[in-house]
Amino acid sequence: MGCIPPFSLRQAKASPWPPSRVTRPRQRPIHVYPVQAILSEAGPVLVFMACVALATYAQNLTGFAFSLILLGLVSVFHIASVSDTANAATVLSLINAWTYFRARPGVVPWQLMKPALNGSTVGVIVGLVLLTWLSGGAVNWLRGLLGVSILGCALLLVMQGRPLPAVSGRTSFALIGGLSGVLGGLFSSSGPPIVFHMYRQPLDRELVRRALLLMFAFNSLVRLVIVVPTGHFSWYSALLAGCAMPVVYGVTRLHHRLPNKLKPRTLKWVVGGLLAAAGSTLLASAWVAIAQG
Repeated sequence: MGCIPPFSLRQAKASPWPPSRVTRPRQRPIHVYPVQAILSEAGPVLVFMACVALATYAQNLTGFAFSLILLGLVSVFHIASVSDTANAATVLSLINAWTYFRARPGVVPWQLMKPALNGSTVGVIVGLVLLTWLSGGAVNWLRGLLGVSILGCALLLVMQGRPLPAVSGRTSFALIGGLSGVLGGLFSSSGPPIVFHMYRQPLDRELVRRALLLMFAFNSLVRLVIVVPTGHFSWYSALLAGCAMPVVYGVTRLHHRLPNKLKPRTLKWVVGGLLAAAGSTLLASAWVAIAQG
């Protein structure tokens, strides 16, 4: 016969019979957690909406700088990742352009910007391919080079006294559009090359703003067509974009009702200052990433 292990009286008292039902900690209903998640994100989303308001005003004033200012502010406040911010900015750029053209009906410069749009389509695809192919260190070095280039563009734009004697040719627009598309695919900031190119043209500043808005809206649409089917558009990007859409619409309509009329020289300095700030931010972020890597 097998040996029965000893059984003490203390164990008998500690083990009641029949065994009681095991008590487990009460769990909260599952439906509470989405509410808690939304409340926890309310603060960052409100800060993001304030950043969108400032970026939208700058965009309506100069015709560019929405993504540059938004990405810079979001990086400073650590609201969201660069990828989520870029995706949200892509949607909001479309809303901004639609609201602006709807509030100010007029000629859309399709023929003027057609070579640049064709070039930017190819450039965005090339930029996205490069982004998936390059390593993180190489992307940081490219970001630093982009920052230096933007600072150079800002300096040249401010120092330039007069615009070009005639509008540049189609080849020039196509090359600049392609370069802008590459930078848009890599860093979601396609503005600096085309902005520098357009503000040197002998064109009315309102026409320049409309041309830049058309360019950025077209690039945003191309980027969305590529990003959404590949599954790189997160729910947080959709949340940020959805909450900020009324802000973009409201600020754009307010700017239409209360326009800020700046002299061409003052506007040139504002554009140069925004370019310099964007270039400095990119250069600083690239330097920190390279130093940490």
